Amino acid sequence: MPETWNSSEKFNREAAQWDENPHRRALAIAVANAIITAARPAKSTHAMEFGCGTGLVTLEIAPLVHTLTAIDTSAEMLGVLQGKIRNGGISNIETRRIDLTAPLQHPSDSAKRFDLIYSSMTLHHIGDTQAFLCRLSNMLSHGGGIALADLDREDGLFHDDPLEKVHHGFDRGELALLLEAAGFQSVKFETVHIVEKQNRTGKSAAYPLFLVTATKAASL
Repeated sequence: MPETWNSSEKFNREAAQWDENPHRRALAIAVANAIITAARPAKSTHAMEFGCGTGLVTLEIAPLVHTLTAIDTSAEMLGVLQGKIRNGGISNIETRRIDLTAPLQHPSDSAKRFDLIYSSMTLHHIGDTQAFLCRLSNMLSHGGGIALADLDREDGLFHDDPLEKVHHGFDRGELALLLEAAGFQSVKFETVHIVEKQNRTGKSAAYPLFLVTATKAASL
């Protein structure tokens, strides 16, 4: 059966072995370094990652910020991250199992604001990109910003499962327009990593990843 948008079942199944893939770890380090360079998180920063998985990016960002809220829909992925937090004696990461595409589950969720919201390879798993970007804008503090890493528009062969429901990357110009419509300004893109992999047709292919950064418009 096809996976649904933002399905947690696939990630629950893969959580225990997620970190064993060296290419995945390399991607996470490249993305984390790009976010640190572009967003310049500081000790006063309240940050949030959506789609945090096992925390490969979050654990790179956490030492640089005041607090970090790590959000995912997969209980198993969060379980792996929680084990890392315990083993590392990390005190500034809070994990939350939340689907940000669904209605808010707790009234307090609508009140919390973040200085930085970031993600790695998560946006293409979210069906309504425009509505989701608007939600992110509402979750940012005055002057806050986003740093989102994801695939450039690709040939539809990046994911091994042809039934997995995803966007096949993003056209940078189209995504910039969606961001501006959601109340973001100073939109900037840069290529931060190239995934070299054998796609499901058996051919070797290169898939570029961008990091897009933007700030919440002052009037919002």
